[in-house]
Amino acid sequence: MAKYRIVLADDHTLVLQAFAKMLEVEFEVPAVFSDGRSLLKAMPALKPDAIVLDIGMPILNGLDAGRQMKKLLPSVKLIFLTMHEDPGLAAEAIRAGASAYLLKTSAAAELVKAIREALKGRVYITPVIARRMENSFIRNPVAKHATKELTQRQREVLQLLAEGRPMKEAAYMLGVSARTIAFHKYRMMEQLGLKSSAELIQFAVSQHLISQRPALDLD
Repeated sequence: MAKYRIVLADDHTLVLQAFAKMLEVEFEVPAVFSDGRSLLKAMPALKPDAIVLDIGMPILNGLDAGRQMKKLLPSVKLIFLTMHEDPGLAAEAIRAGASAYLLKTSAAAELVKAIREALKGRVYITPVIARRMENSFIRNPVAKHATKELTQRQREVLQLLAEGRPMKEAAYMLGVSARTIAFHKYRMMEQLGLKSSAELIQFAVSQHLISQRPALDLD
């Protein structure tokens, strides 16, 4: 019987190699990727059964890549494997179409279990995060939604700029003009009530679009 096809995406090479070697015992691993954009581009041809991906990836983060992936391949299962222990982020991942959410500190056997559960059409959340999600819901049963949500394209532009990429480079990567990138930047600042590029970077960090690290000036 043919093995299920599992694709991996993480910006840490050693992590990718270790998980690929482990999963190849039970699954077929046709490809691995180090950023969300290259992952997204390759999916229509690869047609995997499941994707194991991190949230914090360059160029296009895991959450936004996952949202777009579910539109391209609705049946694909998304398994988020991350260091983020925030229950709110786990809930956002589930809303983005995730079938599983677990931590990189989990045992390797738990990843295999999560993949198996996802392939059966079930949702798996690592116990420690599941408990935190329950406690968070008990304290605040009404979900808080941002009143100033960004569009998918705005999020893509924001991530690239916050990573320190010049406007021309961001424009090339997204297939638009530098003027369009500038428009999105200043429109976001106006929409979010931000007054500087530094505040825009901090917003990107708060939205988990980039990790907490220095970025080049956005101006």
